[in-house]
Amino acid sequence: MKRSKIGVAIIAFFITFFAVGCSNSSSNSSSNNSSDKYTTYMSQGKDAASSQKYEAAEEKFEDAHDVKATSESKAYADQAGAMKDAQEEIREYEFKDALGEYFSEYALVKYRVFVEIQWLKFLIENVESNVLSKFDKDNLGQIEAISKDFNYDSFKAIKDIEAITRHDVKAVEYFIGNQLKDMGYDYLISFVHIGCTSEDINNTSYACMIKHGLNDVWLKKAKEFTAVINKWAVEHKNDAMLAHTHGQPATPTTIGKEFKVYAYRFTSSIENIENIKIKAKFNGATGNYSAILTAFPQLDWQTLNKKFVEEYLGLTYNPLTTQIESHDYTCHILDGIRHFNNVLVDFDVDMWLYISMEYFKQIPVKGEVGSSTMPHKVNPIRFENSEANVDMSNNICVGLSNKLPRSRMQRDLSDSSSQRNIGLAFGYSLQAISETTNGLAKCVVNKDKLAADLNEKWEVLAEPIQTMLRKYGISDAYDQLKELTRGKNISQEAIMKFAKGLDVLSDEDRQTLLDMTPASYIGYASNLCDIDL
Repeated sequence: MKRSKIGVAIIAFFITFFAVGCSNSSSNSSSNNSSDKYTTYMSQGKDAASSQKYEAAEEKFEDAHDVKATSESKAYADQAGAMKDAQEEIREYEFKDALGEYFSEYALVKYRVFVEIQWLKFLIENVESNVLSKFDKDNLGQIEAISKDFNYDSFKAIKDIEAITRHDVKAVEYFIGNQLKDMGYDYLISFVHIGCTSEDINNTSYACMIKHGLNDVWLKKAKEFTAVINKWAVEHKNDAMLAHTHGQPATPTTIGKEFKVYAYRFTSSIENIENIKIKAKFNGATGNYSAILTAFPQLDWQTLNKKFVEEYLGLTYNPLTTQIESHDYTCHILDGIRHFNNVLVDFDVDMWLYISMEYFKQIPVKGEVGSSTMPHKVNPIRFENSEANVDMSNNICVGLSNKLPRSRMQRDLSDSSSQRNIGLAFGYSLQAISETTNGLAKCVVNKDKLAADLNEKWEVLAEPIQTMLRKYGISDAYDQLKELTRGKNISQEAIMKFAKGLDVLSDEDRQTLLDMTPASYIGYASNLCDIDL
Protein backbone atom coordinates (compact mmCIF):
# COMPACT_ATOMS: atom_id res chain seq x y z
CA MET A 1 0.00 0.00 0.00
CA LYS A 2 2.77 2.45 0.94
CA ARG A 3 4.69 1.67 -2.22
CA SER A 4 1.59 2.44 -4.32
CA LYS A 5 1.09 5.77 -2.54
CA ILE A 6 4.71 6.67 -3.10
CA GLY A 7 4.41 5.72 -6.77
CA VAL A 8 1.36 7.94 -7.14
CA ALA A 9 3.22 10.86 -5.54
CA ILE A 10 6.18 10.43 -7.88
CA ILE A 11 3.97 10.22 -10.97
CA ALA A 12 1.94 13.22 -9.85
CA PHE A 13 5.10 15.21 -9.33
CA PHE A 14 6.38 14.69 -12.86
CA ILE A 15 2.93 15.18 -14.38
CA THR A 16 2.69 18.53 -12.61
CA PHE A 17 6.14 19.51 -13.80
CA PHE A 18 5.15 18.69 -17.36
CA ALA A 19 1.76 20.36 -17.17
CA VAL A 20 3.06 23.53 -15.59
CA GLY A 21 5.90 23.63 -18.07
CA CYS A 22 3.43 23.42 -20.95
CA SER A 23 1.22 26.14 -19.55
CA ASN A 24 4.23 28.38 -19.20
CA SER A 25 4.83 28.35 -22.92
CA SER A 26 1.55 30.15 -23.47
CA SER A 27 2.26 32.84 -20.90
CA ASN A 28 5.76 33.86 -21.78
CA SER A 29 4.83 37.49 -21.94
CA SER A 30 3.69 37.56 -18.33
CA SER A 31 6.69 35.52 -17.28
CA ASN A 32 9.00 38.00 -18.89
CA ASN A 33 7.57 40.63 -16.60
CA SER A 34 8.35 38.59 -13.47
CA SER A 35 11.03 39.76 -11.16
CA ASP A 36 14.55 38.40 -11.32
CA LYS A 37 14.14 37.20 -7.75
CA TYR A 38 11.13 35.04 -8.65
CA THR A 39 12.95 33.55 -11.62
CA THR A 40 16.03 32.81 -9.52
CA TYR A 41 14.04 31.07 -6.76
CA MET A 42 12.12 28.99 -9.29
CA SER A 43 15.32 27.97 -11.05
CA GLN A 44 16.95 27.02 -7.74
CA GLY A 45 13.88 25.03 -6.79
CA LYS A 46 13.90 23.10 -10.05
CA ASP A 47 17.60 22.35 -9.68
CA ALA A 48 17.03 21.04 -6.16
CA ALA A 49 14.07 18.94 -7.32
CA SER A 50 16.07 17.40 -10.16
CA SER A 51 18.69 16.41 -7.55
CA GLN A 52 15.92 14.85 -5.42
CA LYS A 53 16.47 17.45 -2.69
CA TYR A 54 12.77 17.98 -2.26
CA GLU A 55 12.84 19.79 1.07
CA ALA A 56 15.16 22.43 -0.36
CA ALA A 57 13.07 22.56 -3.51
CA GLU A 58 9.89 23.16 -1.53
CA GLU A 59 11.53 26.05 0.32
CA LYS A 60 12.72 27.70 -2.90
CA PHE A 61 9.33 27.36 -4.58
CA GLU A 62 7.67 28.84 -1.50
CA ASP A 63 10.18 31.71 -1.55
CA ALA A 64 9.24 32.30 -5.18
CA HIS A 65 5.55 32.20 -4.25
CA ASP A 66 6.17 34.80 -1.53
CA VAL A 67 7.74 37.09 -4.12
CA LYS A 68 4.99 36.56 -6.67
CA ALA A 69 2.05 34.29 -6.11
CA THR A 70 1.43 32.32 -9.30
CA SER A 71 -0.25 29.04 -10.11
CA GLU A 72 3.17 27.82 -11.22
CA SER A 73 4.95 28.54 -7.94
CA LYS A 74 2.08 27.07 -5.91
CA ALA A 75 1.91 23.89 -8.01
CA TYR A 76 5.65 23.35 -7.79
CA ALA A 77 5.72 24.02 -4.05
CA ASP A 78 2.81 21.63 -3.42
CA GLN A 79 4.37 18.86 -5.49
CA ALA A 80 7.81 19.32 -3.97
CA GLY A 81 6.16 19.02 -0.56
CA ALA A 82 4.39 15.85 -1.67
CA MET A 83 7.67 14.43 -2.89
CA LYS A 84 9.38 15.34 0.37
CA ASP A 85 6.67 13.45 2.25
CA ALA A 86 6.93 10.54 -0.16
CA GLN A 87 10.69 10.45 0.30
CA GLU A 88 10.26 10.27 4.05
CA GLU A 89 7.71 7.48 3.60
CA ILE A 90 10.20 5.58 1.46
CA ARG A 91 12.83 5.87 4.19
CA GLU A 92 10.35 4.76 6.83
CA TYR A 93 9.12 1.90 4.65
CA GLU A 94 12.64 0.69 3.94
CA PHE A 95 13.49 0.97 7.62
CA LYS A 96 10.52 -1.12 8.71
CA ASP A 97 10.90 -3.50 5.79
CA ALA A 98 14.54 -4.12 6.72
CA LEU A 99 13.56 -5.09 10.23
CA GLY A 100 10.78 -7.30 8.94
CA GLU A 101 13.29 -9.37 7.02
CA TYR A 102 14.87 -10.43 10.30
CA PHE A 103 12.35 -9.91 13.10
CA SER A 104 8.89 -11.11 12.15
CA GLU A 105 6.88 -14.29 12.04
CA TYR A 106 7.68 -14.50 8.35
CA ALA A 107 11.40 -14.20 9.10
CA LEU A 108 11.23 -16.86 11.82
CA VAL A 109 9.55 -19.34 9.48
CA LYS A 110 12.02 -18.50 6.69
CA TYR A 111 14.97 -19.19 8.98
CA ARG A 112 13.40 -22.45 10.20
CA VAL A 113 13.25 -23.62 6.60
CA PHE A 114 16.86 -22.52 6.11
CA VAL A 115 18.10 -24.47 9.15
CA GLU A 116 16.16 -27.63 8.21
CA ILE A 117 17.50 -27.51 4.65
CA GLN A 118 21.06 -26.92 5.86
CA TRP A 119 20.73 -29.89 8.23
CA LEU A 120 19.58 -32.11 5.39
CA LYS A 121 22.45 -30.85 3.23
CA PHE A 122 24.89 -31.50 6.07
CA LEU A 123 23.68 -35.08 6.47
CA ILE A 124 23.95 -35.73 2.73
CA GLU A 125 27.52 -34.41 2.70
CA ASN A 126 28.78 -35.88 5.97
CA VAL A 127 26.89 -39.08 6.86
CA GLU A 128 27.18 -42.42 5.11
CA SER A 129 23.76 -43.99 4.71
CA ASN A 130 22.13 -46.31 2.18
CA VAL A 131 19.24 -43.88 1.92
CA LEU A 132 21.33 -40.73 1.56
CA SER A 133 23.69 -42.35 -0.92
CA LYS A 134 20.81 -42.57 -3.43
CA PHE A 135 20.99 -38.79 -3.81
CA ASP A 136 23.32 -37.23 -6.36
CA LYS A 137 25.17 -34.45 -4.53
CA ASP A 138 25.37 -32.50 -7.77
CA ASN A 139 21.66 -31.82 -7.27
CA LEU A 140 22.04 -30.17 -3.87
CA GLY A 141 21.21 -26.85 -5.46
CA GLN A 142 17.65 -28.06 -6.06
CA ILE A 143 17.19 -28.81 -2.38
CA GLU A 144 18.81 -25.56 -1.24
CA ALA A 145 16.42 -23.68 -3.52
CA ILE A 146 13.60 -24.60 -1.11
CA SER A 147 15.06 -22.09 1.35
CA LYS A 148 16.73 -19.72 -1.12
CA ASP A 149 13.47 -19.23 -3.04
CA PHE A 150 11.37 -18.91 0.10
CA ASN A 151 8.63 -16.32 -0.37
CA TYR A 152 5.22 -15.38 0.94
CA ASP A 153 3.61 -18.25 -0.94
CA SER A 154 5.93 -20.61 0.95
CA PHE A 155 5.06 -18.87 4.19
CA LYS A 156 1.33 -19.20 3.54
CA ALA A 157 1.68 -22.88 2.65
CA ILE A 158 3.45 -23.54 5.96
CA LYS A 159 0.86 -21.57 7.90
CA ASP A 160 -1.91 -23.57 6.24
CA ILE A 161 -0.22 -26.78 7.38
CA GLU A 162 0.26 -25.34 10.86
CA ALA A 163 -3.47 -24.66 11.09
CA ILE A 164 -3.92 -28.43 10.94
CA THR A 165 -0.86 -29.66 12.88
CA ARG A 166 -1.06 -26.97 15.55
CA HIS A 167 2.73 -27.20 15.65
CA ASP A 168 4.84 -24.57 13.91
CA VAL A 169 8.09 -26.54 13.49
CA LYS A 170 6.31 -29.71 12.39
CA ALA A 171 4.54 -27.65 9.74
CA VAL A 172 7.95 -26.66 8.34
CA GLU A 173 9.02 -30.30 8.27
CA TYR A 174 5.87 -31.31 6.37
CA PHE A 175 6.29 -28.41 3.94
CA ILE A 176 9.83 -29.47 3.09
CA GLY A 177 8.65 -33.05 2.75
CA ASN A 178 6.04 -31.94 0.20
CA GLN A 179 8.69 -30.02 -1.75
CA LEU A 180 11.00 -33.04 -1.82
CA LYS A 181 8.14 -35.26 -2.98
CA ASP A 182 7.40 -32.87 -5.84
CA MET A 183 11.07 -33.06 -6.84
CA GLY A 184 11.04 -36.85 -6.84
CA TYR A 185 13.13 -37.18 -3.69
CA ASP A 186 10.59 -39.00 -1.53
CA TYR A 187 13.31 -41.14 0.04
CA LEU A 188 14.90 -38.08 1.65
CA ILE A 189 11.77 -37.11 3.57
CA SER A 190 12.61 -39.31 6.58
CA PHE A 191 15.89 -37.46 7.02
CA VAL A 192 14.20 -34.08 7.33
CA HIS A 193 14.37 -33.14 11.01
CA ILE A 194 15.98 -36.47 11.95
CA GLY A 195 17.55 -36.42 15.41
CA CYS A 196 16.18 -32.93 16.10
CA THR A 197 13.93 -31.45 18.68
CA SER A 198 11.98 -28.31 17.82
CA GLU A 199 14.30 -26.20 19.91
CA ASP A 200 17.27 -27.28 17.78
CA ILE A 201 15.54 -25.58 14.88
CA ASN A 202 14.17 -22.63 16.82
CA ASN A 203 17.30 -21.60 18.70
CA THR A 204 19.43 -21.75 15.56
CA SER A 205 16.78 -19.78 13.65
CA TYR A 206 16.72 -17.05 16.28
CA ALA A 207 20.52 -17.02 16.36
CA CYS A 208 20.59 -16.47 12.58
CA MET A 209 17.91 -13.80 12.85
CA ILE A 210 19.83 -11.93 15.53
CA LYS A 211 23.18 -12.32 13.77
CA HIS A 212 21.94 -11.08 10.41
CA GLY A 213 19.60 -8.42 11.81
CA LEU A 214 22.38 -7.14 14.04
CA ASN A 215 25.01 -7.01 11.29
CA ASP A 216 22.83 -5.95 8.37
CA VAL A 217 20.61 -3.41 10.08
CA TRP A 218 21.36 -2.33 13.65
CA LEU A 219 25.16 -2.28 13.57
CA LYS A 220 25.12 -0.68 10.13
CA LYS A 221 22.93 2.19 11.37
CA ALA A 222 24.83 2.52 14.65
CA LYS A 223 28.13 2.82 12.76
CA GLU A 224 26.68 5.34 10.29
CA PHE A 225 25.43 7.42 13.20
CA THR A 226 28.79 7.21 14.99
CA ALA A 227 30.48 8.42 11.80
CA VAL A 228 28.15 11.45 11.80
CA ILE A 229 29.10 12.24 15.41
CA ASN A 230 32.79 11.86 14.59
CA LYS A 231 32.41 14.16 11.56
CA TRP A 232 30.94 16.81 13.84
CA ALA A 233 33.90 16.34 16.17
CA VAL A 234 36.45 16.94 13.43
CA GLU A 235 34.59 19.86 11.85
CA HIS A 236 34.15 21.70 15.15
CA LYS A 237 37.38 20.75 16.91
CA ASN A 238 38.42 24.41 17.22
CA ASP A 239 35.04 25.83 18.29
CA ALA A 240 35.79 26.75 21.91
CA MET A 241 32.92 26.52 24.39
CA LEU A 242 32.41 26.98 28.09
CA ALA A 243 32.22 23.55 29.66
CA HIS A 244 29.96 22.90 32.64
CA THR A 245 30.41 20.59 35.61
CA HIS A 246 27.46 20.28 37.99
CA GLY A 247 25.78 22.80 35.69
CA GLN A 248 28.35 25.44 36.61
CA PRO A 249 30.94 27.10 34.36
CA ALA A 250 34.11 25.02 34.19
CA THR A 251 37.37 24.75 32.27
CA PRO A 252 36.65 25.51 28.59
CA THR A 253 36.66 22.82 25.94
CA THR A 254 35.52 22.65 22.30
CA ILE A 255 32.34 21.50 20.63
CA GLY A 256 34.42 18.99 18.71
CA LYS A 257 35.94 17.47 21.86
CA GLU A 258 32.47 16.97 23.37
CA PHE A 259 31.36 15.15 20.22
CA LYS A 260 34.60 13.14 20.07
CA VAL A 261 33.96 11.75 23.53
CA TYR A 262 30.57 10.53 22.38
CA ALA A 263 32.00 9.12 19.15
CA TYR A 264 34.49 7.13 21.21
CA ARG A 265 31.78 5.89 23.60
CA PHE A 266 29.56 4.80 20.72
CA THR A 267 32.49 3.07 19.05
CA SER A 268 33.40 1.21 22.24
CA SER A 269 29.79 0.14 22.72
CA ILE A 270 29.61 -1.17 19.15
CA GLU A 271 32.90 -3.07 19.56
CA ASN A 272 31.61 -4.74 22.72
CA ILE A 273 28.52 -5.96 20.87
CA GLU A 274 30.57 -7.17 17.90
CA ASN A 275 32.75 -9.26 20.22
CA ILE A 276 29.78 -11.24 21.54
CA LYS A 277 29.66 -14.79 20.18
CA ILE A 278 26.23 -15.72 18.87
CA LYS A 279 25.71 -19.26 20.10
CA ALA A 280 23.46 -22.14 19.17
CA LYS A 281 22.80 -25.67 20.35
CA PHE A 282 21.94 -28.70 18.22
CA ASN A 283 21.94 -31.64 20.59
CA GLY A 284 18.43 -33.01 20.89
CA ALA A 285 15.59 -33.07 23.38
CA THR A 286 17.64 -32.77 26.59
CA GLY A 287 21.00 -31.78 25.18
CA ASN A 288 22.50 -35.29 25.13
CA TYR A 289 22.41 -36.18 21.39
CA SER A 290 20.36 -39.25 22.34
CA ALA A 291 18.13 -39.59 19.26
CA ILE A 292 20.75 -39.12 16.53
CA LEU A 293 23.26 -41.23 18.50
CA THR A 294 20.76 -44.09 18.57
CA ALA A 295 20.44 -44.03 14.77
CA PHE A 296 24.15 -43.58 14.07
CA PRO A 297 26.11 -44.72 17.15
CA GLN A 298 29.37 -45.05 15.25
CA LEU A 299 29.62 -41.29 14.58
CA ASP A 300 31.01 -38.54 16.82
CA TRP A 301 27.99 -36.28 16.99
CA GLN A 302 29.58 -33.75 19.33
CA THR A 303 32.13 -32.99 16.63
CA LEU A 304 29.69 -33.29 13.75
CA ASN A 305 27.03 -31.04 15.24
CA LYS A 306 29.64 -28.44 16.11
CA LYS A 307 30.74 -28.54 12.49
CA PHE A 308 27.13 -28.12 11.35
CA VAL A 309 26.42 -25.12 13.56
CA GLU A 310 29.68 -23.33 12.83
CA GLU A 311 30.37 -24.18 9.18
CA TYR A 312 26.85 -24.48 7.78
CA LEU A 313 25.06 -21.85 9.90
CA GLY A 314 27.94 -19.50 10.72
CA LEU A 315 27.25 -19.53 14.47
CA THR A 316 29.25 -20.49 17.57
CA TYR A 317 28.46 -23.91 19.02
CA ASN A 318 27.21 -24.25 22.59
CA PRO A 319 28.11 -27.82 23.67
CA LEU A 320 26.47 -27.81 27.09
CA THR A 321 22.74 -27.11 27.29
CA THR A 322 19.43 -28.49 28.49
CA GLN A 323 16.72 -28.75 25.85
CA ILE A 324 17.10 -25.03 25.22
CA GLU A 325 20.03 -22.82 24.43
CA SER A 326 20.61 -20.77 27.56
CA HIS A 327 19.98 -17.37 25.90
CA ASP A 328 22.98 -15.89 27.70
CA TYR A 329 24.46 -14.45 24.51
CA THR A 330 21.09 -12.90 23.65
CA CYS A 331 21.09 -11.12 26.99
CA HIS A 332 24.64 -9.88 26.37
CA ILE A 333 23.56 -8.42 23.02
CA LEU A 334 20.45 -6.82 24.51
CA ASP A 335 22.53 -5.39 27.35
CA GLY A 336 24.97 -4.08 24.74
CA ILE A 337 22.17 -2.37 22.81
CA ARG A 338 20.83 -0.97 26.07
CA HIS A 339 24.26 0.48 26.87
CA PHE A 340 24.48 2.06 23.41
CA ASN A 341 20.98 3.45 23.97
CA ASN A 342 22.04 4.95 27.30
CA VAL A 343 25.00 6.69 25.69
CA LEU A 344 22.62 7.94 23.01
CA VAL A 345 20.15 9.36 25.51
CA ASP A 346 23.06 10.98 27.39
CA PHE A 347 23.92 12.72 24.12
CA ASP A 348 20.25 13.63 23.53
CA VAL A 349 19.98 15.28 26.94
CA ASP A 350 23.23 17.20 26.43
CA MET A 351 22.04 18.45 23.06
CA TRP A 352 18.71 19.45 24.60
CA LEU A 353 20.54 21.44 27.25
CA TYR A 354 22.96 23.03 24.78
CA ILE A 355 20.04 24.07 22.59
CA SER A 356 18.32 25.61 25.62
CA MET A 357 21.59 27.48 26.36
CA GLU A 358 21.64 28.63 22.70
CA TYR A 359 24.98 26.94 22.03
CA PHE A 360 23.21 25.40 19.06
CA LYS A 361 20.59 26.99 16.84
CA GLN A 362 17.90 24.89 15.20
CA ILE A 363 17.17 25.63 11.58
CA PRO A 364 13.45 26.39 11.29
CA VAL A 365 11.54 24.42 8.69
CA LYS A 366 8.96 26.29 6.68
CA GLY A 367 5.43 25.45 7.73
CA GLU A 368 6.54 23.70 10.92
CA VAL A 369 4.87 24.77 14.16
CA GLY A 370 6.88 24.81 17.39
CA SER A 371 4.05 25.72 19.74
CA SER A 372 0.31 26.13 19.33
CA THR A 373 0.43 29.45 21.18
CA MET A 374 4.07 30.65 21.07
CA PRO A 375 5.01 31.33 17.44
CA HIS A 376 8.70 31.95 18.16
CA LYS A 377 9.50 28.44 19.39
CA VAL A 378 11.64 25.85 17.61
CA ASN A 379 11.41 22.85 19.88
CA PRO A 380 14.15 20.16 20.11
CA ILE A 381 11.54 17.48 19.49
CA ARG A 382 13.82 15.05 17.67
CA PHE A 383 16.05 14.64 20.70
CA GLU A 384 12.98 14.27 22.92
CA ASN A 385 11.53 11.65 20.57
CA SER A 386 14.85 9.81 20.63
CA GLU A 387 14.81 9.79 24.42
CA ALA A 388 11.31 8.28 24.44
CA ASN A 389 12.29 5.57 21.95
CA VAL A 390 15.38 4.75 24.00
CA ASP A 391 13.15 4.20 27.02
CA MET A 392 10.96 1.80 25.04
CA SER A 393 13.95 -0.13 23.69
CA ASN A 394 15.61 -0.30 27.11
CA ASN A 395 12.45 -1.52 28.82
CA ILE A 396 12.19 -4.39 26.34
CA CYS A 397 15.92 -5.16 26.63
CA VAL A 398 15.69 -5.31 30.42
CA GLY A 399 12.51 -7.39 30.35
CA LEU A 400 14.01 -9.93 27.95
CA SER A 401 17.36 -10.02 29.77
CA ASN A 402 15.50 -10.76 33.00
CA LYS A 403 13.28 -13.46 31.49
CA LEU A 404 15.26 -15.36 28.89
CA PRO A 405 18.00 -16.90 31.11
CA ARG A 406 15.38 -18.52 33.36
CA SER A 407 13.51 -21.71 32.51
CA ARG A 408 11.89 -24.45 34.58
CA MET A 409 14.25 -27.44 34.56
CA GLN A 410 14.81 -28.58 30.97
CA ARG A 411 12.55 -25.92 29.51
CA ASP A 412 9.20 -24.19 29.40
CA LEU A 413 7.64 -22.15 26.63
CA SER A 414 7.87 -18.72 28.25
CA ASP A 415 11.05 -18.00 26.31
CA SER A 416 9.26 -18.72 23.04
CA SER A 417 6.72 -15.98 23.66
CA SER A 418 9.33 -13.55 24.95
CA GLN A 419 11.73 -13.97 22.03
CA ARG A 420 9.12 -12.72 19.60
CA ASN A 421 9.69 -9.23 21.03
CA ILE A 422 13.42 -9.07 20.33
CA GLY A 423 12.80 -7.15 17.13
CA LEU A 424 11.04 -4.41 19.10
CA ALA A 425 14.20 -3.78 21.13
CA PHE A 426 16.12 -3.36 17.88
CA GLY A 427 13.36 -1.30 16.26
CA TYR A 428 12.92 1.28 19.02
CA SER A 429 16.69 1.67 19.25
CA LEU A 430 16.95 2.25 15.51
CA GLN A 431 14.12 4.78 15.69
CA ALA A 432 15.98 6.61 18.44
CA ILE A 433 19.13 6.72 16.31
CA SER A 434 17.08 8.05 13.39
CA GLU A 435 15.47 10.78 15.52
CA THR A 436 18.80 11.96 16.90
CA THR A 437 20.33 11.97 13.42
CA ASN A 438 17.45 14.09 12.12
CA GLY A 439 17.71 16.38 15.13
CA LEU A 440 21.38 17.02 14.46
CA ALA A 441 20.64 17.77 10.81
CA LYS A 442 18.62 20.78 11.98
CA CYS A 443 21.37 22.13 14.26
CA VAL A 444 24.15 24.64 13.65
CA VAL A 445 26.76 25.84 16.12
CA ASN A 446 25.99 29.30 17.50
CA LYS A 447 29.54 30.67 17.55
CA ASP A 448 28.45 34.12 18.70
CA LYS A 449 26.83 32.69 21.82
CA LEU A 450 29.83 30.47 22.52
CA ALA A 451 32.15 33.48 22.31
CA ALA A 452 29.88 35.68 24.44
CA ASP A 453 29.63 33.13 27.25
CA LEU A 454 33.38 32.55 27.29
CA ASN A 455 34.03 36.29 27.42
CA GLU A 456 31.76 36.61 30.46
CA LYS A 457 33.57 33.94 32.49
CA TRP A 458 37.15 35.05 32.94
CA GLU A 459 37.10 33.43 36.37
CA VAL A 460 37.66 30.05 34.66
CA LEU A 461 41.30 31.15 34.29
CA ALA A 462 41.70 30.75 38.02
CA GLU A 463 42.73 27.16 37.33
CA PRO A 464 45.76 27.88 35.09
CA ILE A 465 46.87 30.76 37.32
CA GLN A 466 46.88 28.69 40.51
CA THR A 467 48.54 25.82 38.66
CA MET A 468 51.31 28.15 37.51
CA LEU A 469 51.77 29.36 41.11
CA ARG A 470 52.07 25.78 42.31
CA LYS A 471 54.94 25.37 39.85
CA TYR A 472 56.83 27.95 41.92
CA GLY A 473 56.12 26.28 45.22
CA ILE A 474 53.30 28.58 46.34
CA SER A 475 51.46 26.30 48.76
CA ASP A 476 48.37 28.47 49.17
CA ALA A 477 47.92 29.12 45.45
CA TYR A 478 44.51 27.45 45.38
CA ASP A 479 43.27 29.45 48.37
CA GLN A 480 44.45 32.70 46.81
CA LEU A 481 42.49 32.08 43.64
CA LYS A 482 39.49 30.79 45.57
CA GLU A 483 39.39 34.03 47.52
CA LEU A 484 39.60 35.97 44.27
CA THR A 485 37.07 34.09 42.16
CA ARG A 486 34.80 31.67 44.01
CA GLY A 487 31.14 32.46 43.40
CA LYS A 488 32.04 35.66 41.58
CA ASN A 489 31.93 36.96 38.04
CA ILE A 490 35.42 38.28 37.51
CA SER A 491 36.22 40.72 34.74
CA GLN A 492 39.07 40.37 32.30
CA GLU A 493 40.68 43.41 33.88
CA ALA A 494 40.60 41.90 37.38
CA ILE A 495 42.16 38.63 36.23
CA MET A 496 44.85 40.40 34.23
CA LYS A 497 45.63 42.73 37.16
CA PHE A 498 46.08 39.74 39.45
CA ALA A 499 48.31 37.96 36.92
CA LYS A 500 50.46 41.06 36.38
CA GLY A 501 51.09 41.28 40.12
CA LEU A 502 52.57 37.78 40.35
CA ASP A 503 56.20 38.82 40.72
CA VAL A 504 57.23 35.30 41.72
CA LEU A 505 56.69 34.14 38.13
CA SER A 506 59.23 34.42 35.35
CA ASP A 507 58.50 37.02 32.70
CA GLU A 508 57.76 34.23 30.24
CA ASP A 509 55.30 32.43 32.51
CA ARG A 510 53.61 35.68 33.50
CA GLN A 511 53.18 36.57 29.82
CA THR A 512 51.69 33.15 29.16
CA LEU A 513 48.94 33.97 31.65
CA LEU A 514 48.47 37.48 30.31
CA ASP A 515 48.08 36.16 26.74
CA MET A 516 45.55 33.57 27.82
CA THR A 517 41.79 33.92 27.26
CA PRO A 518 38.93 31.61 28.18
CA ALA A 519 38.64 30.71 24.47
CA SER A 520 42.33 29.79 24.23
CA TYR A 521 42.42 27.76 27.44
CA ILE A 522 41.40 24.47 25.84
CA GLY A 523 44.51 22.33 26.30
CA TYR A 524 44.66 19.47 23.81
CA ALA A 525 40.93 19.63 23.04
CA SER A 526 41.44 20.28 19.32
CA ASN A 527 44.17 17.65 18.98
CA LEU A 528 42.06 15.01 20.75
CA CYS A 529 39.47 15.32 18.01
CA ASP A 530 41.97 13.87 15.53
CA ILE A 531 42.36 10.58 17.40
CA ASP A 532 41.45 7.65 15.17
CA LEU A 533 38.58 5.55 16.50
